[in-house]
Formats: sequence, C-alpha cells, structure tokens
Amino acid sequence: MDNQTMVTNLINTARKAFTQASDLKALDALRVSLLGKKGELTGLLRGMGQLSPEERPAFGQLINQAREAIEQMLADREGQLKAQEQAMRLQAEAIDVTLPTDLPRLGAPHPNTKVLDAVVDCFVGLGFEVVEGPEIELDRYNFELLNIPKNHPARDAQDTFYIDDNIVLRTHTSPVQARVMLSQKAPIRIICPGRVYRADEVDATHSPVFHQIEGLVIDKDVTMADLRGTLGAFARQLYGDSITTRFRPSFFPFTEPSTEVDLTCIVCKGAGCRVCKGTGWIEVLGGGMVNPKVLKACGIDPTVYSGFAFGVGLERITMLRYGISDMRWLFEGDERFLRQFS
Repeated sequence: MDNQTMVTNLINTARKAFTQASDLKALDALRVSLLGKKGELTGLLRGMGQLSPEERPAFGQLINQAREAIEQMLADREGQLKAQEQAMRLQAEAIDVTLPTDLPRLGAPHPNTKVLDAVVDCFVGLGFEVVEGPEIELDRYNFELLNIPKNHPARDAQDTFYIDDNIVLRTHTSPVQARVMLSQKAPIRIICPGRVYRADEVDATHSPVFHQIEGLVIDKDVTMADLRGTLGAFARQLYGDSITTRFRPSFFPFTEPSTEVDLTCIVCKGAGCRVCKGTGWIEVLGGGMVNPKVLKACGIDPTVYSGFAFGVGLERITMLRYGISDMRWLFEGDERFLRQFS
C-alpha cells in the first residue's frame, strides 16, 4: 500500500470515528489515539526514516495535510457535541414560569429597631453623638460614680445580675455616660442606646432584658429649660406636633433636681381614656440636672459646668407608638405579630 493510500485511509477512518463519537470524552480519546504521542498519525510520521530522501518531502506534506484535516474534523465534531450538550442541559434545567411558586419573603426591621432609628435621627439632628459601651460592667461605673454607693437604698430599685461583687450586668446605660465624662472634656452631648438587665419578673410591662436610651448634656449654663426643650422636640418628632410634656418632681441619685416626664396621651391626645386612666397624660421617662456629686466624681468642676440627663425605655416608647399592649410580643419573634410592621 502506497503512502497516499495509507494517509487517505487514515483520514476516512478518523471521519467515521468522529461521527460515531457520542460525547466529548469519547472524542478526546479519539484525538489521543490519532494525534497523541503514540497515535496513528504520529506513527506514520516516525516511519519517514525508512523512506528515501526523495520521498520524504512529499510524504511529510501528506502527513501535514492529514493532520490539518483531522484537526478540522475534530473541531467541527467538538462544536456539534458541545451544542448538543448545551441543548440537553437547557432542556433539563428549563423553568416553567407559568407554574405557581412561593416567592421568597423579605424581612423587615423589628419595631424596636424602627423606633430606635427614629430616636437616633431626632437626637443626631439636635447635635447629639451616639455612644455605646459594655453590657458587662464594673460596679464602679454602674453604681458608685453615679452617686449610688454600696448598700444605698436606690440599688434595690435596680436589682441586677452579679458576676462577682464588682462585676454586674449593667442596669442602665448610665455607665456609658460616666465613661465619657471621665475620658472627654466638656462640652458633652451624647445619647447612649443599649441593652440592659434587671432581675424583674416577666409580665406585660417588665422583662429582665430590655433596652434603654439615655442622654447626657454637659456644658456651661445648662438648665432645666434646656432639658424640657430637648425632650419636647423629641416627643413631637416621635409622636406628632400635638404632643406636649409635663414635668413632675421625683428622685434619682444621679440627678438633682430630678423629674418624671409625662407626655400627652398618645391614644386620646389628652382627652382621657383607658390607657391614660382618664388623666390625659402617660408617664414615659425620667431625667433631671446631673448631680454635682456625679460631676465631681467624674472629674468635671460643678462650679463651672452643669448638665442634664434623661433615660427612656425603648420598649416603652415602641409600645406607645404602635399601640402594643404586651412587651413580651417584642421578644417572642412570632412572625404573625412582626409581619404587621413590615
């Protein structure tokens, strides 16, 4: 058999084999058997050494033409097989857009988060800075620097969880205020939101874990009028322009004088209803002028600077804003309840 016939037979055999290859794996095996180091075409090329010098150029040209023809057939068949595989995959993965399906449910901010964002927006707009601190506190910051020494009766109202005699879960975010007063010079204008802990029984209005937002302003010539103006702006932004504030004398160890702050009843707008027990007012928060003893303990001269502080429970103002009657609903994670606020 002459060289031309051998090469032609090889090309015809390759064409038939490529047509019969059913997938890319089989096609690659054919490529190796024809064009690989031990392939048939390579074997013919090695046989050139047995030819005379006059025959080698023509035979080499035949081999190159055969290689080009086989590589072209290989590329064509590879394209066909890839197209077939893609068509099969698209058919297998086809989605019938007419079939009914459950769309993914999008989450939404918790009502506490919504109200906290509104409160932060209000006070940041008034020039306050948001500051946070540790939830596990030293007794010194949580009580002693706030004019609540050991065995002080005021500690009974803030019974908390002790890790040891000097480490507690904070009962309020006031220790953040103490830390700021110790580390920064006046003027100071901050709010301190965060989670707090007290040994309370769980019921509709109490929880051993809840959230507070406390505020502190220290500067020269700060008065109760500044406190009233600040809290009035906060109440109007949160509940509407018709809401006013009322101050009543009270006692807190860290403020002097101290006040309970009532707001116009959110439900009846002061007319009197079941929620406000017919008074037209709802007690919401407490505050007062920072006790000079606290200023002095934190390294601030009370003869130069004065200030006011206030604290409000986040759950309390959230319940009032949305008409929620039981605090436990805010913590239970029941989707039927939370979906109302999405």
